[in-house]
Amino acid sequence: MYWDVVEAKVLGSLEFAVTFADGLSGKVKILPTHLYGVFEKLRDPDFFKELRVTNGFVSWPGDIDIAPDAMYHEIKNKGTWVLE
Repeated sequence: MYWDVVEAKVLGSLEFAVTFADGLSGKVKILPTHLYGVFEKLRDPDFFKELRVTNGFVSWPGDIDIAPDAMYHEIKNKGTWVLE
C-alpha cells in the first residue's frame, strides 16, 4: 500500500523520520505521556535506537510497532505526527 513505510531513521530522543512507499516523508515524535503499556520499553534510549522497518511498519523488538496508515495521514496533513 502507499502508506507502507520503506525507510525509518532515529533523529533523536523519541523522534524519528519516515518515508512511505509513495515518497511522502515526515517526522514522528513520541511524547513521554504516550509511553505506557507495551510502549514503555521505548523510554530506554538504546532500545529506541533499535527502530527498524518490518513489512511496512515501524517496529522494535518484541512485536512493538506503530500503525503506518494513521502515521501516513497525520504526516500528510501536518508534516509531523506527535503521539501524546
